Amino acid sequence: MRNVAIGFLGTQLDMGKRRGWRPSVQLCAHPGFAVDRLELIHDQHHHQLACTVAADIRALSPTTEVRLVRIDMADPWDFQEVYGKLYDFAAGYGFDEDRERYHVHLTTGTHVAQICWFLLTESRHVPARLVQTGPPRNGGPPQGKLDVIDLDLARYNALQRRFEAAAREHSSLLLGGVETRNPAMRALVERLDRVATASDAPILLLGEPGTGKSALAAHIHELKLIRRRIKGRLVHVNCTTLRGGQALPALFGQRRAATGIAGSERPGFLREADGGVLFLDRIDELGADEQAAVLQAIETGRYCPVGSEAEVTARFHLIASASDDPGALVRGGRLRADLHARLSQWVFRLPPLRDRREDIAALLLALVDGSEQQLGRRTGFNADAMARYLRFACDPATPWPGNLRDLHASVHRLAVLAERGRVTLPMVDTEIATLAAQWMAVGRNDDQALLASVLPASVRLDEFDRAQLAAVIRACRECPSLAAAGRRLFAVSREEKTTQNDSDRLRKYLARFGLDWGTVVAE
Repeated sequence: MRNVAIGFLGTQLDMGKRRGWRPSVQLCAHPGFAVDRLELIHDQHHHQLACTVAADIRALSPTTEVRLVRIDMADPWDFQEVYGKLYDFAAGYGFDEDRERYHVHLTTGTHVAQICWFLLTESRHVPARLVQTGPPRNGGPPQGKLDVIDLDLARYNALQRRFEAAAREHSSLLLGGVETRNPAMRALVERLDRVATASDAPILLLGEPGTGKSALAAHIHELKLIRRRIKGRLVHVNCTTLRGGQALPALFGQRRAATGIAGSERPGFLREADGGVLFLDRIDELGADEQAAVLQAIETGRYCPVGSEAEVTARFHLIASASDDPGALVRGGRLRADLHARLSQWVFRLPPLRDRREDIAALLLALVDGSEQQLGRRTGFNADAMARYLRFACDPATPWPGNLRDLHASVHRLAVLAERGRVTLPMVDTEIATLAAQWMAVGRNDDQALLASVLPASVRLDEFDRAQLAAVIRACRECPSLAAAGRRLFAVSREEKTTQNDSDRLRKYLARFGLDWGTVVAE
């Protein structure tokens, strides 16, 4: 392949003012780096010098073709102008990578030009490697030294391994040090890692209560600190506690003029989050006025404390959370449409624990290890107890309505009650009964609300039918199709049947109550 070099004319260096060394000339004289063509960029003021350099190159390396490329710039230190001119040059050049290998000579040109060359080669607008040359030193060869820099980092295995290790470390940080085997959670963390380290825009976390939104917000703050996106602290605001006239002063601060009472001044959560991260947990619980004021502060970085007409500034990264679908919140009047539009740029929905059953074993071990710090002693499971607990926890019929909160509370109970630090099989059976009783007590009212959403008020059902039908409806809403719901609901009995038509069985069961698939899954 032909070797092509592209570079600026050195208006000072190519005149030989540095010990007679002329970079554009000596570039073409390096053994092992034959230059078949040199694209020598110059402006109208230095055309004569460019012709002289071209002639000297031909004399030193007769096989090198020198093309003089004129690019006039009003200010070679203006980044916008230099980048624009070089971009236009690259767009119109017609690179032929099948026949030619390209190098950009970085030694000549202004520092701005060098930065522009780097950006254009790194983005592959100029498909070239970089070449850096230097004058001879300590009796070295007269043509000086030459270094080739390839920006394809995949060639540098050690660097690539460091980048991959750093990416794994950041993902582990966002997960609280617990590896995930769940594809949805892994994809969420990988995407969130890129967003948190490259964007300052608000992040909206969605998910059922107990899915770990608050913990994830803390991990995002820690990652932003590591990546030097922020310097300040995390300010966690539970918006459900901000009610009535105390909401605005708590968020935006209050001056004494608002009350006329000494000692009533307060900085406000936004001011405390200046330079850091503000986490508005359950942002939909704020009133419409507070939401409007938060939106203005996000977009302008300025707001007026209560009792003051003078604006103050606060720059922070915002993380917000909500448990319900934001579209439903907007339709229900609980979330302003303009605030929703601002928050919807980066939305991450945390899956419930029942959809992460492959992660329960790792989460369980992490919680057991965490109990050591709280209790001051180690806790372990007997083998049969661990097997029994995991079989229950990973069973598709185990609902985990409180998600990670339920799991954390369950492990904590076992750790506290474990005599001599060992969890036994009878203890696990008792804990399973405790969870079932708690969930049944909570689920009775939930079942009534669920059934009321699909059945006419005139329909009366026995308690047995209510519990069974509610479980079937939940399973249907968690499955993508009628067939998938049937396979889940009849997973055991279908093995005993000669013909397996789970969809038809489920359809007939729903029809007993005047229901069909469309009615059941319409939330």
